[in-house]
This record gives sequence, C-alpha cells and structure tokens, in this order.
Amino acid sequence: MMILASASPRRRELLAYSVSSFEVHPADVGEIVPQNITPEETAEYLAVKKAKAVEKANPYDDIIAADTVVILGNEIMGKPRNINHAREMLRKLSGKTHKVITGVCVCSRGRTESFSECTEVTFYDLTDSEIEAYVQSGDPMDKAGAYGIQSPGGTLLVKEIKGDFFNVVGLPVARLHRLLVKMAVISGK
Repeated sequence: MMILASASPRRRELLAYSVSSFEVHPADVGEIVPQNITPEETAEYLAVKKAKAVEKANPYDDIIAADTVVILGNEIMGKPRNINHAREMLRKLSGKTHKVITGVCVCSRGRTESFSECTEVTFYDLTDSEIEAYVQSGDPMDKAGAYGIQSPGGTLLVKEIKGDFFNVVGLPVARLHRLLVKMAVISGK
C-alpha cells in the first residue's frame, strides 16, 4: 500500500496525478531542525523525518512525505501565526524574489531516497489594500509564506516563477513520479 504522510489537501490532489491509489496518514512530528543545517536543507530534513515516523508504524508500505518551506534571504517563512503575521510576511515578500523549497522522501522496502526541489517566485509590489484583501480572504493562514499560488487571490500576487509550479503548490509531481518509477514503487506510464 502507498501512504502519503501529509494532511495537506493540495498534496493529496497532486499525488493523485501520479499514483492512483493511496491512503493518507499524516506524520505527527515536531518541526524542530538541527542548528547546523541550512535553510535550503530544512525541507528535505523534515520530509525524511516525517517519512521515517510513518514508516515505523507501517514498515511494509511505501511512504511518501513532503515538506515545503519559503525562504526570503536567510529567513524561513513558515505558516503565519495570525492575521498580523500574515500581513507582515506578505509585506516582506512584496516586490522581492524568494525561494520555495519542497523536500520529498520516499521509503520503500527498506530503502529511503529523498530530494529537494527549488523554485524561485517573484512577487509584484503589493499595495496595503491588496495585502489586506488577500489576508481577509483567509487563504494565507495555512500556507508557508502566507500565500497559495494556486488560489485566486494568491495567483494575483505573483509576477514571475522560475521552476516547477507544482513545487510551489507543495509537491514536485513530475520529479517524484520519476523517483517512484526508479525505485520500482510504481510502473512508468
């Protein structure tokens, strides 16, 4: 059986592009990372941690876990704590280019492979009224970096993207698909 170790509805939807049948068992792990890893390594570290936690309870299943971080400079921008924090994050991202890194881990039959995918996203210069309208929509509250590129309001913030769009949504589907085929977890299509 294939298990997605994530509660994200976006990841469930994206994984279905590649895998026809899977169960969802969210990983219950703290998102504390060692001090000696870079912001760019954080997402992959957390994806491995999540996959290993779910693998312990399901050692005979194929496990897929992912974690997405938004990085501006050296700052990791997680999910906003509240509306004011969401406003603050969007102001920081306004007019700037940031990185969205998704770490992915697959555990299957005693093997573990992981990777991270990086996409650069540039925001338009945002007005206070644009930020306020988006924050009031409620969309930013459960998303790293306080925005969802796939949502109507989030789409309007983005000027340019370099890299995998689906990575920004939360799962680099094409690269994951190739890894699953390479590991013989699924057959190539």
